[in-house]
Amino acid sequence: MSNSLKGTSIKPLSEYRVRGSLKDLYSPSYISLLASCLQEVQKNFPTQEFTEAIFNKEWKRKELKQRMRHISCTLGLFLNGTYPQNISVLEEVFFKMNSAYALENMIFQDYVEVYGLDDFTTSMKALASFTQGSSSEFAIRQFILRYEKKTMEQMRMWALSSNEHIRRLASEGCRPRLPWAIALQGYKADPSEVLSVLELLKDDEALYVRKSVANALNDISKDHPELVRTLAKKWLRANKNRHWLVKHGCRTLLKQGDKEVLSLFGFKPVNKLELNAFNCSKQVNKGETFFFEFTLNSLEGHLGKLRIEYALEFVRLRGKSSKKVFKISEGDFLEKKKVLKKSYSFKAISTRKYYLGEHKLFIIVNGEVLHEVGFELI
Repeated sequence: MSNSLKGTSIKPLSEYRVRGSLKDLYSPSYISLLASCLQEVQKNFPTQEFTEAIFNKEWKRKELKQRMRHISCTLGLFLNGTYPQNISVLEEVFFKMNSAYALENMIFQDYVEVYGLDDFTTSMKALASFTQGSSSEFAIRQFILRYEKKTMEQMRMWALSSNEHIRRLASEGCRPRLPWAIALQGYKADPSEVLSVLELLKDDEALYVRKSVANALNDISKDHPELVRTLAKKWLRANKNRHWLVKHGCRTLLKQGDKEVLSLFGFKPVNKLELNAFNCSKQVNKGETFFFEFTLNSLEGHLGKLRIEYALEFVRLRGKSSKKVFKISEGDFLEKKKVLKKSYSFKAISTRKYYLGEHKLFIIVNGEVLHEVGFELI
């Protein structure tokens, strides 16, 4: 691997923040770099024709993943060798590319997904190579769907790799509910194959890998909460150093106020706690910020170990609503009283659309709703 790609890790797509749209990551400068690297490897590569084919009359209407697929298919049109020969070319090009383009460089894995499903061996080697400095988490899923047994055997082998990027692919690629990717319905119904990979990686030395294990565990908790409760207890009993991983893997259950999981992490019922001095905005203009504050008082001794959250119930179309939970603070509080202040911005964002009307705020402590109030978005 080239030095430029060492130590690179890719964030989940949901964590990327760019000026403008995500689709604009595929900029003229990126395509220029790609064409230049292709020409370095293949001296007669037609860079101008390739670039013109990328930026065709349909380009502006394409979203991020449509642009990714368009680029990989255009590579397929301009690379004139056999599939294994083209993979050799693309591997050379990939390691010439700047590691700052970790997300954009997923076009290489997409090429494998489009053109490599009939050549399992070449494609597995390519995905293991391309995941170093980018991620093959999307492309591998098509191979799971077509060759489930062989691919999951490969994933377990990857879980034992000396390379953390390849180990991370083993867990991230088979997540039942990987965001932005096709869901693995079979593993939503029966996650045992996924768990066989997670068992190999639960004590991985790399946080990058352990975070992926936790994310997969969290996916499973949405369909099999009892299974994850049991596994969480088992993993923690065997090794207390798994505390962060297990807790991160149980974060959906914690947000749902699952009493068994809350107790597992030391969050007890709050029957000796009261909430008062509550104040909040009665109305908030769309595009502005909603403020609220309150005080927590212990009726006996110090406040103790608390997980303090708030939930907003948003207005949706046709009289529907949806609730989202946010953390305010968490810790072992030695004081008897604590004042908490928080705000939420109703500024428009690409991932959430706000509708006018009555919203609701819930104050939650250790999974219990201590206060509920409505306010108007106007």
